[in-house]
Amino acid sequence: MRALERLGRLIAWSARVLWHLPGALLIPGRWWPHFYVALAGAMPVAIVAGTAMGLVAWLQLRELLGQFQSERLLPSALALSVIWEFGPVAAGLLAAGRLGAVLGAELAAMRNTEQLDAAQVLGVAILPRLIAPRVLACVLALPLITIFIDATALLSSFAAEQVGGTMSWKEYHRECLAYLKLQDVIPATLKTMVFGYLIGLTGCYQGLHAKEGTEGTGQAATRAVVVATLLVLISDVFLVRIIQLTIG
Repeated sequence: MRALERLGRLIAWSARVLWHLPGALLIPGRWWPHFYVALAGAMPVAIVAGTAMGLVAWLQLRELLGQFQSERLLPSALALSVIWEFGPVAAGLLAAGRLGAVLGAELAAMRNTEQLDAAQVLGVAILPRLIAPRVLACVLALPLITIFIDATALLSSFAAEQVGGTMSWKEYHRECLAYLKLQDVIPATLKTMVFGYLIGLTGCYQGLHAKEGTEGTGQAATRAVVVATLLVLISDVFLVRIIQLTIG
């Protein structure tokens, strides 16, 4: 019963945070600093992740398609695999590792130094002033990180094609877009907003419920990363199916 009670409280708290997101959006001064930190901090890792993804996908798919004399399908296969799934999931996992830890540690530190208690004494509403802006920053940052990873992966695979293949940029660009449809690209990218919401919620929740002391701060950051990573992977399964049913 206690587990069900805790689950009910968590769902109710998540719904309250979601309710405050539109209001937080109207006050850029609250969420913009967190959005900038999330985006700027993720970009170096996103460059490495996108480059590695593009090169590995090119190497694997070129060898596979070469067995069937279908190398001309390589750009299309790369674009579809990266934009549909690899890019969004990579962005979600990257953000879970970085933003989850940052939010968990930040709010745990605020809790341990009694800043949250002081804010409540002064009449500051925690959810709309501290939690919702951080969650909103994650929601807005994830699609941009995804687009950046997608673009980096496709550019790095084109660079590999220039070294080991024969396609020109015009041919590569045309083949990349041959099977991509806008109604497929937009949902695949926007589903990362759900990832951002789950990551932001997890990081903030773990930070708010951290134990006292530096050990509690570290544990909150670790739990935030683990739980956020699991939620990204689990939610992706459901989101892919929902998108298929909606578009199909």
